[in-house]
Amino acid sequence: MTTISNTKPHVLVVGGAGYIGSHMCKYLAGHDYMPVVLDNLVYGHRQAVRWGPFYNGSMENKELLAHIFNRHEITAVMHFAAYCYVGESVTEPSKYYRNNVSNTAILLDAMVENNVENFIFSSSCATYGEPNEIPITENHSQYPVNPYGRTKLMVEQMLNDFQNAYGLKYICLRYFNAAGADPQCEIGEDHRPETHLIPLVLQAAMGKRAAISVFGNDYPTPDGTCIRDYIHVYDLAQAHLLALEKLLNDHLSDCYNLGNGEGHSVKEVIHQARKITGKSIPVRISDRRKGDPAVLIGSSRKAMEALGWRPEFADLKIIIETAWKWHTNHPEGYR
Repeated sequence: MTTISNTKPHVLVVGGAGYIGSHMCKYLAGHDYMPVVLDNLVYGHRQAVRWGPFYNGSMENKELLAHIFNRHEITAVMHFAAYCYVGESVTEPSKYYRNNVSNTAILLDAMVENNVENFIFSSSCATYGEPNEIPITENHSQYPVNPYGRTKLMVEQMLNDFQNAYGLKYICLRYFNAAGADPQCEIGEDHRPETHLIPLVLQAAMGKRAAISVFGNDYPTPDGTCIRDYIHVYDLAQAHLLALEKLLNDHLSDCYNLGNGEGHSVKEVIHQARKITGKSIPVRISDRRKGDPAVLIGSSRKAMEALGWRPEFADLKIIIETAWKWHTNHPEGYR
């Protein structure tokens, strides 16, 4: 079998047809890397794969992994292929442990067998559980409160074990609420089902839903609604590339938070969306959801100091504007 090689380092992007993974592929391609996408399209979209070769399949397919590693000179692997619906992880934990943990172990085995030593893991602030300090730093205790968060923490622990046993190097990026879309509007956010606040608010603005549900307005926050830390998807991509280059240069494993360091309430998001869209956006107040902390804000000081990360789209207005541009230009998503 002929190995495909060129002057650009090849990066295997697992889950590269999904929301964050597809933006990562575009970012890599724009910075002299060749993304190689592996995605089973359960949640991803074939139309979002526009940069580099595509392989339709899962991490659990050992034969396909062997084929990819034999065919491409893979420099590093980026993992975006976890299932990530918190509620579903509670009702169907087996699905989450099987994909997020067991299948990741198969992927790591393939890396070890093929002498690929560099791994960037899309982790989550869900590994921390209920916050006991704000902003949350990397030294915060990790006691996840749902199966989704536990699977992310298990992979982090597994990576440490693989490093000790096999020399695999990794960086875990624990990020907060990914939002926004490609500023050039080529790709965007199209989850099915959709659970993220900003696209749900914009769907209400487009008349695709009768109202946006606000789960609780009696929290101990200035306006009574939950506060979250929103980070633009392109800023996430920038951080992943900086993490990869640090790993390639320093060969030191580590974990970093990715957030904007400030939060916005649900009401603030709706207010800003009304200004940007010019739509009324009806609101329906519902009961609190179990397990929703009042405030989740992360400190990214470590990533800024160690990686040189500087978010370019930190303003909530810009985040919502890019998302609105995507949704209005693609009212049916990728369909």
